Amino acid sequence: MAGYRLLGRLGAGGMGVVYLGRTDSGELAAVKVTHADQADQPDFRTRFRREVEAARRVVSPWAVPVTGADPDAPEPWMATAFVPGPSLGEAVRAHGPLPERSVRILGGTVARALTAVHAAGIVHRDVKPGNVLLAIDGPRLIDFGIARATGETGLTSADMVVGTPGFLAPEQAEARAEAIGPPADVFALGCLLGYAATGRPPFGGGAPDALLYRTVHDEPDLDGVPEDLLPLLTACLAKDPADRPTAAEVAARLTEDAPGSAADWLPAPVVTTIAERSAAMLALPDIDPTAPGTDPQPPAKPGRRAFLALGAGAAVLAAGGGAYALWNSRGDAKPPAPQRRDTWAIGVLADLSGPAQEIGRAQERGARLAVERFNAAHQGKPFTLELKVSDDRGDRTGALAAARRLTSDRSVLAVLGPTSDDTGQAALPAFEEAGIPLLTTSAGYHLLTLRGDGPPNTTVLRAIPNHVVAGTYLAWSTTLLPKVRRPGVLQERTDDQYSWQYTGGVRFGYKQAGITPHFRVIPGRVTDYRPVLEEMIGAGMDAYVHCGVRSTAVLAARALKQLGFTGPRFTGQNVFGSRFLKEAGADAEGWFVCAPVVDPVRRAVDPKEKAEDRKLTQDFLDAHRKRYGTTPAYYTGESFDVVDLVLDRLTKRAAKGPLTRKGLWDELRAQTYIGAMGRYAFAGTGELTGGGTFVYAVRNGAYAYIGSAPGAPIKPDTKKKT
Repeated sequence: MAGYRLLGRLGAGGMGVVYLGRTDSGELAAVKVTHADQADQPDFRTRFRREVEAARRVVSPWAVPVTGADPDAPEPWMATAFVPGPSLGEAVRAHGPLPERSVRILGGTVARALTAVHAAGIVHRDVKPGNVLLAIDGPRLIDFGIARATGETGLTSADMVVGTPGFLAPEQAEARAEAIGPPADVFALGCLLGYAATGRPPFGGGAPDALLYRTVHDEPDLDGVPEDLLPLLTACLAKDPADRPTAAEVAARLTEDAPGSAADWLPAPVVTTIAERSAAMLALPDIDPTAPGTDPQPPAKPGRRAFLALGAGAAVLAAGGGAYALWNSRGDAKPPAPQRRDTWAIGVLADLSGPAQEIGRAQERGARLAVERFNAAHQGKPFTLELKVSDDRGDRTGALAAARRLTSDRSVLAVLGPTSDDTGQAALPAFEEAGIPLLTTSAGYHLLTLRGDGPPNTTVLRAIPNHVVAGTYLAWSTTLLPKVRRPGVLQERTDDQYSWQYTGGVRFGYKQAGITPHFRVIPGRVTDYRPVLEEMIGAGMDAYVHCGVRSTAVLAARALKQLGFTGPRFTGQNVFGSRFLKEAGADAEGWFVCAPVVDPVRRAVDPKEKAEDRKLTQDFLDAHRKRYGTTPAYYTGESFDVVDLVLDRLTKRAAKGPLTRKGLWDELRAQTYIGAMGRYAFAGTGELTGGGTFVYAVRNGAYAYIGSAPGAPIKPDTKKKT
């Protein structure tokens, strides 16, 4: 195309496809080709021409240059220099936050790029981790797709928010087009540096509308930012554009004076990633010329496939910042045929020594019991199983490495885990790359399975409801009580993703029930809950719903007791566990907690269950007591079931031929399985179908099992006394 030989596909976005291209002289480029139907839309060519012109006007060694373009072609295209390094977002997700020196160099360099952007009379408007690529000699700013000349009339609606929520300024969040100038890019740079230093955006995560609201009204969360950087980042994140420094001032204040060369500005793991991808450039074979009307020569020896694999995720160029695996359309080599082996493994990725170790250890015990019972029953036929365990310590910065200890082991066919949402998000790329099914009994973050407009999930099976669905069940559980008509719902932001998802589900549940709650939001750093709860009580609250984590539920329990509130109190999964009972003490009495786990002792004698299902539960209880000498902890039974579900499928597969990972997720997703703790069936997305939330009451310092949460709101005329 236009003198570029297309070697592979880097990614795709709303406007088109980005290819890796090479010129006759050997230079590599990212070639962005728009969809033909886009080119026929009104104003499209004008917008595309604007992008090309904006990128060409910027002269900076720290902005990726345009090497060619044709906005008037039938399929308009633009080529930029190819940078064989990860985006900032990819690097932080894989290796954790950057050290202070790296953040300083990053900030100073991007600020210099923005100085050149602003000197050209342009506002970038989308400075975010996906639009900064990391190279050995420094970062590069990319993607001028929504850049605009200062004071220029926009082609989009005047009330349209343009940019990426979480990395845009208040004036962008409020769609005040006339106020959007260079200070908006400085605000985004402050968000970018906060993310680089802490591993999280300063205004949290979650729904776009929640992010926009926080950007305008809340103070940024800069906990963990190095002390010497705090004043500058605070200034960059000022709500008033006039109070922010210029990009040139930011660059001057971040002048890097630490010892060392430019080549060591990044941590060693990031440098290794860049070095591998740069070395892969040298492995590219010559491309045979293809003339019109002639047959191409036979494929060259395999070699390009190795390069494309090394480059996966590196090119986030001009396609909106998303990382996509490269593919080789020629298919130079065939994958090795599966080999028979006598021993295979199930992996466990769990928090065994961190904040959620109570759950993680229960999960490991459930998995181990399932594997041991399988080996005892089958005596090596058709295969023997091992359990391989990796402790992620509940730390997202080390979760990817912990996951790769399992995914790099070719004997591992499927993995139980992770324990928490954060480690799940960080570890997920390892499982997607390896094609290993990941089955979780505790991570409810919705985007692990529900991918929106992106590629569909083919990796995760969730054996519990996601947090949004669980929040809906939580709201419906309150309708079991006949007098609840004005619940108060508090969203606290210590774990922002969890709380906004739960709150969203609660909001939907009450809408379905015809109930209007009183909502309040509180920052995660608040320790005195009495003022906000006093206001909620004054507003007529007759039941309290806590959408937050355990530590703040303890604060709320104490404050409600002090204020004399006697109405029912409800909360969800992140509070459930022995630590809430211990830390809240007597203040926890009377609380109701919804959790994604069943009490196996109660299930084994529940007359509502079928006799054969009760027997499965009792067999599990007996086996656990024999093996460990105790009644199983919560989450043990569900983990036992999930591993058993996998073993059942593997046994059936082994009767037909060698075992492989390929296609296993699809087979697991398609089956319905009855285990010791109940029924498991999955939607096409990998989500659990049919319930999965259970209600407990705190009585005499322990959890008393009430039963399944209702699958619909209980209407006032059908409520029973509880």
